[in-house]
Amino acid sequence: MPHPIRRPARTAVLAAAALLAVPALAACDSGAKAPAALKQAAPSATPTAAAPAVLPAALTGQKPNWAPCPAPSVAQGGGKAPGGAWECATMKAPLDYAKPDGETLDVALIRKKATDAGKRLGSLVYNFGGPGASGVRTLPHAADDYEKLNSVYDLVSFDPRGVGDTAPVTCLDDKALDDGPAPSGDDPLAPVRTYTQACRRNSGKVLPHVGTADTARDMDLMRQVLGDAKLNYFGISYGTQLGGVYAHLFPKNVGRTVFDAVVDPTSDELQADLGQAKGFQQALEHAMEYCRDKYAANCPTGGSADEGNRRIADLLKKLETEPAPTKSGRKLGSDLALTGIAASLYDEKTWDYLVQSLGELRQRGTGNNLLAIADAYSGRGADGHYNNTDAAHTAISCADTSRRYTVAEMRAQEPAFRSASPVFGPSMAKGLLVCTDWPVRGASDKPQVAAEGAAPILVVGNTGDPATPVEGAKRMADALGRGVGVNLTVKGEGHGVYGSNACATKAVDAFLVDGTAPADGTVCS
Repeated sequence: MPHPIRRPARTAVLAAAALLAVPALAACDSGAKAPAALKQAAPSATPTAAAPAVLPAALTGQKPNWAPCPAPSVAQGGGKAPGGAWECATMKAPLDYAKPDGETLDVALIRKKATDAGKRLGSLVYNFGGPGASGVRTLPHAADDYEKLNSVYDLVSFDPRGVGDTAPVTCLDDKALDDGPAPSGDDPLAPVRTYTQACRRNSGKVLPHVGTADTARDMDLMRQVLGDAKLNYFGISYGTQLGGVYAHLFPKNVGRTVFDAVVDPTSDELQADLGQAKGFQQALEHAMEYCRDKYAANCPTGGSADEGNRRIADLLKKLETEPAPTKSGRKLGSDLALTGIAASLYDEKTWDYLVQSLGELRQRGTGNNLLAIADAYSGRGADGHYNNTDAAHTAISCADTSRRYTVAEMRAQEPAFRSASPVFGPSMAKGLLVCTDWPVRGASDKPQVAAEGAAPILVVGNTGDPATPVEGAKRMADALGRGVGVNLTVKGEGHGVYGSNACATKAVDAFLVDGTAPADGTVCS
């Protein structure tokens, strides 16, 4: 069973909601069954999305049956119907792009039409990251930030394959997720095998077809179905990797495109995970400085980073053998506490909540706040149901990466992870084993994003981003190619900048609305 904080990039929208413990973003059921047509044993095969395909007119010419959106499903996250001007539909896409005339799956879509029809520029498609985030569930919650863009664009998002209502991957049921992995003794692969077997048993047929390249091909089909000559796209977090792969596969179809909180395409899995460990550690130490300056003697992490690291390590060690009680009756162990701490670092606006949560644990010995954060981040609702974000994340990540680590290789890397982060490193090192026994061979060690001939893509990185370190934005811009990647750097904190940094938001709006890109290398503070 994968550790939640291992995901390479989590959408800022969902992370912020997790910190505020918004119930609507955390109520669903990871025990929901996959569609019967997709439940078969997974072959040990390489995903086939890169195979060339000429799609039949029955797919490229389909017209979505837009209708008022229902309430989000259990797999998407539950909650209330978005109401208002939101419309939902499905789009048929090949299950296997190597067999474009074969079996199809239904891609769940959502849109809100441009409010100024006379100035409409087309559709603007969003992916909010994860991988594993439901765009159908997330876009209405994030739409207030995109009001200016909605004046000239239809705002559109979707559930990528394997996610939400698009052939959702399911693995363990709610009880198994609550119980956590059984003690593994000297075999750290034991819980991984249990999780993998459940994924294969419940969602085997879809597992070879949920990679990023498959979803990129879905987006180009979506472009045609929406009636757009070019794909206008806003990718956040993992959505930047998806956008880069799209640009590589379809450079001539790239429209106005923005990447925010950028995944480094030049890093392999080990490099990316070490970079993320350093990023989370840096964010934690910045939060400790904030705590010291604002709360002085009442700061639960003390007066220095070394003291704070030591105090947190002591708390986590104690929780391994003495989980903290909560008012729900559930216990907060070290894994859940670590997840809650990590989730609280995505946005500096929620550092106060982290301080309160650590203070509660140190002073009262209870874990109510950290458990609430961990639950929301992991997709667990107050009713005990989980969404399928983590299952989808594992399936997509393992379909993308070809690297399979042995226990010996993982243990050899543990010192490097501890050096990168004394708090998060040991747990993140174990995350290297998540794909070890996966039944589908991964596509490659790094995503291919070179996009010669594509229109300019605005690539925005934040110096204090814990999940996608700022260096990745410059490397993405360079990897896209000369004249394609335009790099904008923000000096700030948090995962993602649009809507939180005025300078960057203005630059993005000017690019998407007017087509005016900032100079490459521009810095916002």
